[in-house]
Amino acid sequence: MRPMKFWLIAMTLAAVVSDTMLLPFYPQFFERVFGITDPNYVGAYIAACCAVVMLAFPFWARVARRIPVLQLLVYTQLAAGLFSVLCWAAPSATAFWLLSLTMLVFKGSYLLVYPLLMSQEALDGHGRTIGLLSVVVHFGAIFGALLGGSVLQFFEPRQVYLLMTFGDLFQILVCLYLLRQKTSQAPRASEEAEDAAHPLAWPVILRLGSVMFLFYFAIYLTRPFFARYWEALSGNSSEVLAGAIFALPGAVAVLVLWLDYRRGHSGDAKGVLLPAMALCALGLMLQASGSMVLVLAGRLLYGWGLFRATVGLDQLLYVLSRPASYAADFSKISVFQNLGVLVSSFATGALVAFAGPRPTFLAGALGLALTLVLYLVLVRPLFSSSRNASFLSALSRSET
Repeated sequence: MRPMKFWLIAMTLAAVVSDTMLLPFYPQFFERVFGITDPNYVGAYIAACCAVVMLAFPFWARVARRIPVLQLLVYTQLAAGLFSVLCWAAPSATAFWLLSLTMLVFKGSYLLVYPLLMSQEALDGHGRTIGLLSVVVHFGAIFGALLGGSVLQFFEPRQVYLLMTFGDLFQILVCLYLLRQKTSQAPRASEEAEDAAHPLAWPVILRLGSVMFLFYFAIYLTRPFFARYWEALSGNSSEVLAGAIFALPGAVAVLVLWLDYRRGHSGDAKGVLLPAMALCALGLMLQASGSMVLVLAGRLLYGWGLFRATVGLDQLLYVLSRPASYAADFSKISVFQNLGVLVSSFATGALVAFAGPRPTFLAGALGLALTLVLYLVLVRPLFSSSRNASFLSALSRSET
C-alpha cells in the first residue's frame, strides 16, 4: 500500500472512531448528563447532526476547489478539536446543542478524504478500495462503540468529547506530515481534462440519490436505540457488552473483506446488490424476534449484507463519475445519504416513543425491500445492456 493511501485510510479510521463513540449511546448520554429521557428529543438531536453534515459537506467541497484538501483539513480539524473541548464543558443542553453542531460543521470536512483517495485509484481498483474503506468504517465503529461504552460505564460521559480531540489531533498531524512530504494531493488532471470532466447530470444524481436516501433511512432506523434494546432483552446493563453486540456487523465486514482479498475478488456492484439487500432485510427481521440467539444471528447476517450493499452502491457512483468530479458528485450524493439519516432519526425517535425499539427492525426491513424495488426500477435497467450503458455514460457526462 502506498504511503499516501495508508495515511488517508488511517485518517478515515480516526475520524470514524471519533464519530461513532456515542452513536449507540445517545439515549444514555442525554439521560445521565442532562436528565433528558424523551426518545423524540434524542431523535431530534441526531437528525440535527445529520442536517449539519448534509449542509456543510457540499460547502467544503466547493472550498476544496481553491484550497488543497489536506491544507484545508489542518484548519477545520483544529476548529473541530477546540469545539470538542467546549462540548465537554457545556453547562446546559442548549449550549451543548450549539457547540456540538458547530463542531460537526468543521468535523464533516474529513469526508473530503474519500474522493481524494478515490481520485488516486484506477477504475479497476475502485471495488477493492471501496471495500477497504467500508471495512475501515466498520472497524472504526467497532472500536468506537467499545470505547464509547467503556467511557459511559467507567467514567463521566462527557469525557467522550475529550477523547474525540485526540482523533482531531491525529488528523492534523497526518495532514502536516503529508504536506511536508509534498504528497498531499493526488496528481491533478490537466486543465483540458478538468474542463472536459463535468459533474454528473442531475437526472443521474436523482436516480442514485433516491436509492441512497431510502437505503440510509432503512439502515439507520435501528441504530440509536439498539443498545437500549439489547440491554432490555438480555437483562444486562453493561454498556461495553451492548457496544460489542452493536459492533458485530463491523466484525463481519472485516471477515468478508479478508475472504475477498484471499480470493482476489473485487465485487460486481450490479450483481451483488439484490442478494445483499435481501440478506440485510432478513437480518433485521431476525433481530425483531425478541430472542437473544436470533438477534445475534441477525446481526451476523445483517453485517454480511450491509457490507456488500454499501460497497455496491458506492461503486455505482464511481463507475459514472470522473476523478476531477469525484468531490463534487460525492458531495451531492452525500446530501441524499444524510437526508435519509436525518429523516430516519426523527422517525425512529417517534416510533420508539410510541411502540418501543423492536418495531424499528421491522420498519428497517421494509425500507430495505422498498430500496431494492427502487434500485431495480431506477438504476439497474440503465446498466442492463450496452445500449443503455452507453446512454447513461453520455447522460452522466453532460453539463448540469
